[in-house]
Amino acid sequence: MQELLPQIANVGFPVVLSMYLLVRIEGKLEVLSNAISDLTRAIMDSR
Repeated sequence: MQELLPQIANVGFPVVLSMYLLVRIEGKLEVLSNAISDLTRAIMDSR
């Protein structure tokens, strides 16, 4: 937490918040992308 406060002071709250959200969402986007790929393969195999 102490490393976060100087970053907020230097670059501003919106930038730090955006970076936090992007890092947090990145894993979920990868899981979603894999699920879409699996679903595509399943649909193509069922034809």
